[in-house]
Amino acid sequence: MYDKVLAPAGLKLTQFGILSAVNAKGAALPTVSELAEELVMDRSTVGQNLLPLERDQLVTLLTDPNDRRSRLIALTKQGVAKYNEARKYWKIAQDRFEAAFGRKEAAELRSVLLGIAYNEKLNKVRGN
Repeated sequence: MYDKVLAPAGLKLTQFGILSAVNAKGAALPTVSELAEELVMDRSTVGQNLLPLERDQLVTLLTDPNDRRSRLIALTKQGVAKYNEARKYWKIAQDRFEAAFGRKEAAELRSVLLGIAYNEKLNKVRGN
């Protein structure tokens, strides 16, 4: 449902998540590894999802001056504009989900999912 609602902005849910997370960092540009950890995703998956965003000039990858092996992710002006456009669709999707699932139930579900995503015992099982 989210991919369908975000389609007019030309983004998939994972791409919107990346733009959103990078935008939230402001001037503190995240590395690919930091972004992967924050999004609870595999580093290679984040890297694959960055490729079309970089191709479309929505993000740029910069060399980290503190560690030349690391890449910092920055939104471009087009990336900020695309993120702002997509936020409108994200809100529509969130509203639809809460209307169908229930506001209280949606909040509980998000809480449970975050608890799973950041559970140290489960992270050790995943190898993180």
